This record gives sequence, structure tokens and C-alpha cells, in this order.
Amino acid sequence: MPRPTKATLARKNRPNPLDVAGITYIDYKDTELLRKFISDRGKIRSRRVTRISRRQQRQLAAAVKNAREMALLPYSSR
Repeated sequence: MPRPTKATLARKNRPNPLDVAGITYIDYKDTELLRKFISDRGKIRSRRVTRISRRQQRQLAAAVKNAREMALLPYSSR
């Protein structure tokens, strides 16, 4: 088993940002929240980067896709 590095040790200690903020439901109309999980290129950030749970990632992806369809978020950053 490989030794844990400083990067892996620091990554494990970061809490879930949605749990810290007390957010239980991800709404497609809350564009301010959704923008925190979208890269500058307009892509949805991965769970590994955002540190949210699998269920929250699925809710987030659905909310972002819904918001894009409703023209609340752009499809790309161009």
C-alpha cells in the first residue's frame, strides 16, 4: 500500500461544502450555488474536486442541466 502524501491527507480532511452550509436540496433556480460547482469552461466539476456525495452530485448534475435548459446558466463559457 502506498504511503499517503501531504496532498492526500489534506484532501481527506476537507468537509462536504453542502453539508457545512446546511443545504439539503439543490434547486435549479439557485444559480449562485450552481456556479460554484461549474468550471470556468462551463463543465460540471467532479465529485473528487467538489467533495460532495454521490447523491448530491446526481442532484447537482440534474439541476445544472435543468438550469441550462431554462436559460438560467450558459451551456459554455464562450
